[in-house]
Amino acid sequence: MNDETPRIEVTIAAPVDAVWHALRDKETIRHWHGWEFDGLDDEIDLIYFDHMTEDPAARTLSVQEGDVIRLEPDGDGTRVTLTRAPRGVNPDWDAYYDDITEGWITFLHQLRFAVERQPGVPRRTVFLSGHNKAGRDLARDLGLGAAGTVDLVGEKVTTEPWYRAEHQSGVTVDAWGGGLLVVASSGPGEAKPDGVVMAILSTYGLSDDELADLTNRWRAWLTERYGPLPE
Repeated sequence: MNDETPRIEVTIAAPVDAVWHALRDKETIRHWHGWEFDGLDDEIDLIYFDHMTEDPAARTLSVQEGDVIRLEPDGDGTRVTLTRAPRGVNPDWDAYYDDITEGWITFLHQLRFAVERQPGVPRRTVFLSGHNKAGRDLARDLGLGAAGTVDLVGEKVTTEPWYRAEHQSGVTVDAWGGGLLVVASSGPGEAKPDGVVMAILSTYGLSDDELADLTNRWRAWLTERYGPLPE
């Protein structure tokens, strides 16, 4: 991955037309982009519609300040390549450049999961983040690694690796209606002097009470190990 123009590639086991639809239909985008919060629809409009140039014939999208998403057939599947614009295109965003790159890594793997494992199914998410002054590894603290059964914050679940990047990783979870867990952590650095820890839980078919219980357990577990989290 070039430092000036990072490139992220994800191969999805679905036809190009299905993946293109998942990138161009607003309701479908809600099933995989980011996590649920009050401004999600506005964020989707901002990124994928208000400042988007699309070429349906070439299956390419140019978003915001020049990030380019390209879809290409790869056997029976689709290779999705996102190439970031170089630093300096918009100096106002350079301070967030690495954060945006990390976000795209998360979102493309959540796209793959939604298309392959939960096509057309609405999700409900839990998003928690906080500081990581001690530089702990959240995936290691959770016991994530090879496929198997783990005690995940007081719940016995079976997980399988979904992806691994330098600062984040994802695993499928047989619980939560067949869900996905994405975790990220890094210690203190120049950009984030207090470090960062983050978890995104994508769930399916949970009741309000079940989702609230899941959120409370994860918040308590992370607070005990990493300190108070923002509400």
